[in-house]
Amino acid sequence: MELVSGFLDNFIILLNAMSIYIIIGLFIAGILKQVIPDNFVSSHLGKNSTSSVIKATLFGIPLPVCCCSVIPLAQGLKKEGASKGSIQSFLISTPITGVDSILATYSLFGFVFVVFRIVSSIIIAITVGLVQNFVQKNDNTKFDSLETSLGTSSCCSSSSCEANINVKECFSFIKVLTYGYIVLFNSMAKALLVGLVLGSLFVTFMPKEYTQVLFENQFLTYIVIILFSMPLYTCATASLPLAAAFMLQGMSPGAVFIFLTAGPATSAITMSVVYKMLGKTSLIIYSSTIAVLALLFGFIYDTFFKELTLLTIISDHEHINIFNIMASVLMMLLIFYHLIKDTFSKKESSCSNKNIDLTSKPKFSNDIKKDIMFRIME
Repeated sequence: MELVSGFLDNFIILLNAMSIYIIIGLFIAGILKQVIPDNFVSSHLGKNSTSSVIKATLFGIPLPVCCCSVIPLAQGLKKEGASKGSIQSFLISTPITGVDSILATYSLFGFVFVVFRIVSSIIIAITVGLVQNFVQKNDNTKFDSLETSLGTSSCCSSSSCEANINVKECFSFIKVLTYGYIVLFNSMAKALLVGLVLGSLFVTFMPKEYTQVLFENQFLTYIVIILFSMPLYTCATASLPLAAAFMLQGMSPGAVFIFLTAGPATSAITMSVVYKMLGKTSLIIYSSTIAVLALLFGFIYDTFFKELTLLTIISDHEHINIFNIMASVLMMLLIFYHLIKDTFSKKESSCSNKNIDLTSKPKFSNDIKKDIMFRIME
C-alpha cells in the first residue's frame, strides 16, 4: 500500500506541476491556429537558400501543431517548391517549440532551461537544413505522396491531424477551444497519460541509489539516452513527465535536454516521413546531425548552466492552489474523454467494415436463397 500511495502522490505532483501550463498553452495554440493562415509558411519560403531554411525554422516556432500534423504541412512545403533543407528545419522546430510544450517545460524545469531549449532547437533546426542543402545542392528528386508512402495506418491519417491548407475562416472562439482541446489535445492525450504513469512509476519504484550509479557517468548517460530516445515516439509535451522523473532520480539537466530534443525530432513517424519523402541520404543527414548537436548542447548545458537549473516541482508542489487543482481535473477529464472517444470510434469503424463485407456478397446470398426456394417448391 505504501508503494501505491507513493505512486499516486508522485502522479499528482507531476500532474499539478504541468497541467495549468498545458491548458493555457492549448488555448494559445487555438488562438494561433485562428490567427495564422494555414498557407502562411509555404507562401513565404523560397527555394534552395539559407534564408528559406531560417524562415522555415522561425515560421515553425509559433505554429500550434503536433508531431503528426506537422507532416502534411511539410508535404505542402515540398509541393510549393521548398528545399529539402527547409522541410527538415520545419520538421525539427515546429513540434519541439510548440507553445504548449514550451509552457509545460517552463513549469517543470524553469526559465533558464526553457530559454536554452528554444535557442538550441533553433540552432539545430537551421544547422540541419543548411547541411542538407549543402550536401544535396542540385537534388530535385520527386517524392511519393504521404498516402502512398505511409499508408493509412499512420496517426496522420486520422481526422485530428489533418492540415487544411485552403481557406482561412473568420475568427471564432468556439473554434479556438475546439482546435486546442479537441483536435490538438487528441494527438497527445494517450501519450501524455503514458508519460505521467511512467514518470510516476520510475520515481516510485526505482531507488535513487541505483539511478545515481546509473547516471554518475555523464558521457555514458548521454550515449544511452540518445540511443533510447531517437527511435522512440515521444511527443514534445507528453515526454516531459518522464524527463522530470529522470531528473528527480539524479539524471543531469544536459541528459534530460538530449532526451527532450532527440525524442520528438527523431520519432519513428518523422524518420519514416523523412526517408519516404526526402530519401535515404536526407534521413542520414537529418538523424546524424540532430544526434551530434543534441549531444553537444547537452554537454554545454551541463558545463555552464547545470547549477542554474531548478526542477520547479520540488519547490512548488507544496504551494498548490485551486487553479492548479482545477487545471489538473480538467486535463484528466480531457484525457479520458479522448481515450473513450477513440475507443468508440475504433469500434464503429470495425462495425462499418463488417457491414461493408456483408453487403459485398449479395449475389452469393441471393443464389443460395433461390436454390433453397427451388428445393422447397420441388
